[in-house]
Amino acid sequence: MKIKLLLITILCYTFSFAQTKGTIKGTVTDKDANNIPLAFANAVIKGTTTGVTTDEKGEYVISIAPGNYILQFSFIGYENAEVPVTVVAGETVIVNKELGSGGYKLEDVVVQKSVSREKETALLLDQKKAVEIKQSIGAQEMSRKGISDVEEGLTKITGITKVESRGLFVRGLEDRYNYLLINDLQAPSNSPYKKIIPLDLFPTDIVGVLSVYKTFNPNISGDFAGATVNIETIQSKSITKFSVGAGYTTNNNGEDFLISSDANSTKGFFGMVGKDRELPSAFGSVPAAVRLSPEQYQEGYAQNSWNVDNSSSPINTSVGVLHAERFKFKNDNTLNYTLSLNGENKFVIRKGADRTILQGLGNYDNNFYKEEYKYQTNASALIGLKYKAKWFDLSSTTFYLRSTESKIQDQLGYSNNQSTNPNILIRLNQFDQSDYLNSQLYGNLKLTSDSKHTIKAGGSFVKTSYQQPDRKFIIGEKVSETEINTSYGGNHLNRQYLDVKGNYFVSGLLEYNYKMKEKENGKSNKLSVGYNMYRNDLSSTYRILAGVRNLNKNYTAPINTLDQYIVDDINNGIIFFREESNADYKVKLNQFVNAGYVNAFFSFGENFEINGGVRVENSSRTLKFRNFGDGITDPYRKKTDDELDILPSINAKYALKDNLNLRFSGSKTITRPVTMEVLPITYISADGQSEVGNPLLKNSENYNADLKLEFFATNKELFAIGVFGKKLNNPIEKVFIAGAGGSGSLTTYRNSKEAILFGAEIEMLLQLSRINKNLENFSFGFNTSLLKTDVKVDFGNTSLENEPSRALQGASSWIINSDLKYEFEFAKDMKNTVSLVYGVYGDRIFAVGGSGVDHIYEKPFNKLDFVWSSKLSEHIDVKFAVDNILNPEYKLELGDNNRFELLEPSNILENYKRGVGYSLNLSYTF
Repeated sequence: MKIKLLLITILCYTFSFAQTKGTIKGTVTDKDANNIPLAFANAVIKGTTTGVTTDEKGEYVISIAPGNYILQFSFIGYENAEVPVTVVAGETVIVNKELGSGGYKLEDVVVQKSVSREKETALLLDQKKAVEIKQSIGAQEMSRKGISDVEEGLTKITGITKVESRGLFVRGLEDRYNYLLINDLQAPSNSPYKKIIPLDLFPTDIVGVLSVYKTFNPNISGDFAGATVNIETIQSKSITKFSVGAGYTTNNNGEDFLISSDANSTKGFFGMVGKDRELPSAFGSVPAAVRLSPEQYQEGYAQNSWNVDNSSSPINTSVGVLHAERFKFKNDNTLNYTLSLNGENKFVIRKGADRTILQGLGNYDNNFYKEEYKYQTNASALIGLKYKAKWFDLSSTTFYLRSTESKIQDQLGYSNNQSTNPNILIRLNQFDQSDYLNSQLYGNLKLTSDSKHTIKAGGSFVKTSYQQPDRKFIIGEKVSETEINTSYGGNHLNRQYLDVKGNYFVSGLLEYNYKMKEKENGKSNKLSVGYNMYRNDLSSTYRILAGVRNLNKNYTAPINTLDQYIVDDINNGIIFFREESNADYKVKLNQFVNAGYVNAFFSFGENFEINGGVRVENSSRTLKFRNFGDGITDPYRKKTDDELDILPSINAKYALKDNLNLRFSGSKTITRPVTMEVLPITYISADGQSEVGNPLLKNSENYNADLKLEFFATNKELFAIGVFGKKLNNPIEKVFIAGAGGSGSLTTYRNSKEAILFGAEIEMLLQLSRINKNLENFSFGFNTSLLKTDVKVDFGNTSLENEPSRALQGASSWIINSDLKYEFEFAKDMKNTVSLVYGVYGDRIFAVGGSGVDHIYEKPFNKLDFVWSSKLSEHIDVKFAVDNILNPEYKLELGDNNRFELLEPSNILENYKRGVGYSLNLSYTF
């Protein structure tokens, strides 16, 4: 009886105590993003420790004793807000608040500091809320991991690896299967050898968020199989920052370094020697077998010689300036502007084997020891403006990217199976330059005050240029450390001029969005109808000159100062230079893609969301070219490929719990070939290796399916597991054709019959305080992809294929990425983050073999990096990084499944070590 009385007393007391409290609740929204819910914002009673953080819907609830209070709202990078509130016992008061980003207010010229919102927690929430399978990495995460460019940043996302100069591989699929958007607008590549821009040209200072879509949606390009990457350029931060950096890589810096004499100058330091290497005007715009006179040679090559300087490679350097500001007007309209300038230079040395196999005999065709010396420069500039008003926002972004590489390559050994003379030296002197100018205008318009009817529109104009001016070769027998014995003829003194000009690339986007009536769960069904397009027009020329002998001459000369010997022999009539280009020297390409789409989002109850639609793409690709035997002035041959593709997609998400999502996606997409894969150009090297495009390539047709389970333990933790499958009809692959009888080797591209891919992905973000409280400042990230591929080929007596099925070229069977982070403070304002980042991929086919020669395999490469980022004060940040700590060997190997006995001691065809890189970056924020 006493126990019952006690319980009744406690219940009555608890009830009466509860009645003495009141409740404050509401929703915090983002004023600058159409009032979407703002998760993880703070709602705190001023002067107390009582407060909460908003949930993923932006909602909060505070229970407190009656009284008058000041309720404070805050979020990193947003203006704080205070609201007076009166709490009455037993009652609930609703306080909703919009938060906007900080900035200048022009009426009182008060500066309010602003910080980027691209936090890991915010992006993790975005991933959780999205219906499609999407992953992002923001400025904050890239900074703490020591990431300096976009390409490196994307490798931290599940299933993505970076492969030397070959770009990004997604789920084992190489560059051609990926696509690039910049601020949601389609963008071309600056290189004809790549599908998308080499993303290491984008410094992270100009990037807000990188998003990777691994599932297809109708509002992105139908050219999709691996992933679509969207780069959102930075717009909103108020900041002025100056940064400088220096780097040292073992076996690369502080070493003997060969550099072309014209590049070893002030102009060369900035990569400004391209004009000095242009084709002499005497050759005209159309090949006509012009023979240069001694006077014309002197005039045409006054600033461009055969000489090479033997110098030393100093440290790598970088510099960057970023200034951005935000102005707020009396009517709450805002204006942002962003200015960014970045530049860097780098010295790279690669040394190792360089071999090819002779078809059917088991001997090396080429067997060289190769040394490469590359001086690289990258520069970028960005100007961005954004005006935001109540009814619309309008943004303009113009950016320029420029990269150059001056390369000296020495191959010492033998070619064309001539193993009796292993001291043949082939020297390549090459300069690459790419220029990329992209101007964009895009914005959003509210048609109604409730934002139910909106329009999104944008357009861009792009000019590109890729050049290899005066790519030239010297060939002779090395007789000492500094001299060669040579004679004129063959590929000796061959000069090549490759010029791929993007005359114009225009893209456009127009999208209407209808947001239906909001449901009780706070969600609204949506309908999007849109149109986008692009037109790409480019032309390429490939001109070839040869040093032709009038008289036989054999002589010994210093390899690095050969120019004066050649000039003297030209003046004495022993040799002359003549153009030997053929009718196939010029190719034109025009591609026009129009697309319309419908996309609908439906919410069913609290837990089920579906996003589905269809995209219809009409594409026309026209190639104009002449064949080898045609006349120089004959009419162009014309090949036109017209396609109409209907591309449906569906993305569904079911919330099993508030923090547990099940996702499904299915779609049909296509893959278009890379420019150089389809251009009928035979690109020749002096060692007998050639690469030729295939104008008969078809688009791949892709069927994609994904299933994924995500568990968000906290706002900083994630565990996800997914499975995916793809069927590719007519997959495009790189094929290596070994030479017979010392005739050299050929690399080309072709469609296989069919490829089936299926695999699994696991991703984890874990706070180690779960294991032990002493590890509360540690976090661990891990992701892996497992992949199985099966390619069916046309196999028979006339086929080059060795087997009727094999793995897909470029696809690894497994990929692992992980990182360990530790955060600590030396003092209140001295915050530090230390990260260890590791990545590795499994064996994959680099080039498909044939005619009894097995495939060439790219071997696993283990990469471990260390990054220490430290905020020394309010204004000074320091980053120290050690790159490629393990310094493993990069290797290409011939497989063991050959139809002949390999008679050579090694099946390694190419190998080298990159060295361990140490870098220090210092930035000052004003």
